[in-house]
Amino acid sequence: MSKTFQLNKTLMAVVLASSTMLLVPTISQAGVSANAGMVSNYVFRGVEQSGEASASAGLDYDNDSGLYVGTWVADVNNGLEYDFYAGWSGDIKGVSLGLGGTYYGYTEADFDQPYKEINLSVGFAGVTLGYDKGVHEVVVKDEDYSHAYISYERNDFSATYGVYDANTDVNNNAINYLDLGYSMELAKGLDGSINYIYSSPEDSNIDPNTYLILGISKSFDVM
Repeated sequence: MSKTFQLNKTLMAVVLASSTMLLVPTISQAGVSANAGMVSNYVFRGVEQSGEASASAGLDYDNDSGLYVGTWVADVNNGLEYDFYAGWSGDIKGVSLGLGGTYYGYTEADFDQPYKEINLSVGFAGVTLGYDKGVHEVVVKDEDYSHAYISYERNDFSATYGVYDANTDVNNNAINYLDLGYSMELAKGLDGSINYIYSSPEDSNIDPNTYLILGISKSFDVM
């Protein structure tokens, strides 16, 4: 995902969670699953990635111990984004904690350069607090970035407020965004979604953006 805000461009966020500290593993059935989908526009952490419809596909392995590993590919404005992630998730007395890692790569270097980040989260009663810390591998000098968010899910509704700082060494470049979503089952294993995203750069000279995104996805067990 191109995390640098681009003025010449006008949803799909993957929240990775896991943990390693004296936790009871989340009870789940081990196995491999796959997913495929499409959204009318790919916006990640308040930043537009495609500017048009974007298709995606992923493959995940989950272990009974709570360990997981996976990969995900999507269309972006120029070429493809390919992600790799892994971690461990668990909970204790209804509180979920997490620690994971993610790598974002791109087939076209002129679109963007790789990102590497650590993902932390804690959740309770539908509310999740998360923090992502990473490094953007740019040609001149690597840039440190951060992303903090709070989200709430209830039934088919979700709401996320986040702050993405593309370069922690530069002032006034953060993006504040609000993502309101609703999902529904269209058929067995086939889901639809609609998201409204309001993205407001910290720089007052840059106008906010709004997005209305329609999505459809299919998931299935491989083994």
